[in-house]
Amino acid sequence: MKTKLCLLILLIVGLSVQLSANPINGLLERIDKGASKKFVIEFKKGADDFFELDQKGTKVVVRGNNYVNIATGINWYLKYYAGIQLSWNGMQAKLPQVLPPVPRKERHETSLSLRYDFNYCTYSYTMAFWDWERWEKEIDWMALHGINLPLAAVGQECIWFNMLQTGMEVVWYNLLKRIGYTTEEINEFISGPAFMAWWQMNNLEGWGGPNPDSWYVQQEALQKKILKRMREYGIKPVFPGYSGMVPHDADEKLGLNLTKSDLWNGFTRPAFLQPTDVRFAEIADLYYQEQEKLFGKVDYYSMDPFHEAENAASVDFDAAGKAIMAAMKKVNPKATWVVQGWTENPRPEMIKNMQNGDLLILDLFSECRPMWGIPSIWKRDKGYEQHNWLFCMLLNFGGNVGLHGRMDQLLDNFYLTKNNPLAVHLKGIGLTMEGAENNPMMFELMCELPWRPEKFTKEEWLKDYLFARYGVRDEKIEKAWTLLANTIYNCPFGNNQQGPHESIFCGRPSLNNFQASSWSKMKNYYDPTVTEEAARLMVEVADKYRGNNNFEYDLVDIVRQSLSDKGRIVYNRTIADFKSFDKRSFARDSRKFLDILLAQDKLLGTRSEFRVGRWIEQARNLGTTPEEKDLYEWNARVQITTWGNRVCADDGGLRDYAHKEWNGILRDFYYKRWAAYWQTLQDQLDGKPEVKLDYYAMEEPWTLAKNPYSSVPEGSCVDVAKEVFEKAMR
Repeated sequence: MKTKLCLLILLIVGLSVQLSANPINGLLERIDKGASKKFVIEFKKGADDFFELDQKGTKVVVRGNNYVNIATGINWYLKYYAGIQLSWNGMQAKLPQVLPPVPRKERHETSLSLRYDFNYCTYSYTMAFWDWERWEKEIDWMALHGINLPLAAVGQECIWFNMLQTGMEVVWYNLLKRIGYTTEEINEFISGPAFMAWWQMNNLEGWGGPNPDSWYVQQEALQKKILKRMREYGIKPVFPGYSGMVPHDADEKLGLNLTKSDLWNGFTRPAFLQPTDVRFAEIADLYYQEQEKLFGKVDYYSMDPFHEAENAASVDFDAAGKAIMAAMKKVNPKATWVVQGWTENPRPEMIKNMQNGDLLILDLFSECRPMWGIPSIWKRDKGYEQHNWLFCMLLNFGGNVGLHGRMDQLLDNFYLTKNNPLAVHLKGIGLTMEGAENNPMMFELMCELPWRPEKFTKEEWLKDYLFARYGVRDEKIEKAWTLLANTIYNCPFGNNQQGPHESIFCGRPSLNNFQASSWSKMKNYYDPTVTEEAARLMVEVADKYRGNNNFEYDLVDIVRQSLSDKGRIVYNRTIADFKSFDKRSFARDSRKFLDILLAQDKLLGTRSEFRVGRWIEQARNLGTTPEEKDLYEWNARVQITTWGNRVCADDGGLRDYAHKEWNGILRDFYYKRWAAYWQTLQDQLDGKPEVKLDYYAMEEPWTLAKNPYSSVPEGSCVDVAKEVFEKAMR
């Protein structure tokens, strides 16, 4: 009897532990307290990934073959039955007391079993200063959107710190300790928080640092929390692997035979230890030891050797690839190498002798410039041949703000690819954006593609999306979004611009301003008056949807875009005034331009997501001392403006690459540049000599400033949107 009682107690305890460890219940409770009681969660085996929606009494049943697929089913139900869309601008919602029923069982399945997330750049342009609270929301977002294979790059610098001094930032910190570098030398090598991506990608050393010891402690603890939650969901993290990066002075310090690179936009680059070097395996082994000690084993490692490298002509790519693979396989014989399909990478010579399953290639920009061959601009007419790969959407560069998408191209390319015999090794999709927290519509569309077997049109999808987004069906809203879907969200084939149409407000002023950054390849592809009409329609119904979080976010974003486009029109008019020596019109139009810029600043202040104070507060909140807070704030300010020092900003061309249409920076940074520039032109019209402005001298003081910016919204976004729109469009 005692034995039976003990067994019963153990069974109850085990069941209790299992239920409490169920991440789905935690997810539902974070969405809305008490939500877990409204659903029945059921596991069911299946050959392919699937989820089912069903009904049991008053409760909605969600079935799936793993936690991520069940979470995807929950998201599908919330969107298309309850009219609730969870996105970066809101991960909580009030669910109805009684959930809308599922009248008949609905099933979705997919053979595309891998759904990837993140670019290295995402970790700097969006996530540089995230804490656990923000990461917890992101991991929930990933699960809800079917992501099961994210890059997990937090804390990699810690590995190097340890390894260099005695023999993932934290990983690298440890690594450098081990191979004989001092703390001071390590901190001259590892970049600051806002520039980790480019350090990890072998582009620069030290910029933004030195980091305090507390940074490494903090990031190690954060990564362990992230990994724990990912693993609870069954999400498989992708760790940065080792492909040869070492400090530029490792030849003198360690006697290594190195390949050194030219400067990168004015920055000293790390050196490269050839994978064929006799000491490569030794360094790689130390790296993986430190990584495993800190963060455990994984089945996927991300490496992009020779990424955008100009001095790789003499490399034996076949031997290099084999050496990198051997070092990775020593850690985990089942491991897969994840590599970006970007420009020449991965070199065909490097991967031709590898077996299926050894590699997973991210075709980085599939929605615009597929690397694999339909046809391939990189001569990959046979695709990736024997290797597995993912169809990816890049969409955003630099974390820039702006409505943007390629809806028709995305749908055409995806379904063309999916049904192409050359794509037999297509294993899934990937989100490879440089910056997140923008254009939620495009990410929703992308994440649904694996679950929709038949091609559909953007028009038919959009109607249901809008119900999911706002929980209502409204003719004017549909008309507004149809206008956008056919124009600014439908960048056409042949236009290869890198991300959104860049705001005229954010570029250094000149007589021929077009794009803000020097890299975007921007072209005119939509009528700017269309965004004005879409904004007008949203403003007309705005009073009806006060308090609707998603509507208010989109209202601000769409009106912001219309103001940006109007600013471009007024800019062109002002330049024409100057060239025709029309002093009166120039004075009027230049003032109008500045007024629209300030109106945009006021509008964006009504939402936390569009305030520079949110970015700066995230940075400062990570600091444990005033000095640390100041360092992180400087990182945050520099990245979104000059990006680097004068050489980088002026000659390297990286200034304004990560420009932001945000409240605070618009009035205190961009406005000052434009006001000064218009004044120089006005002075010329008044007969004074031309003055060439030193923009960097104007920009640097803002990067060094410590004036506070709040993240707290100011004013009613509906009222302010109506006010500034009507004034700007007169």
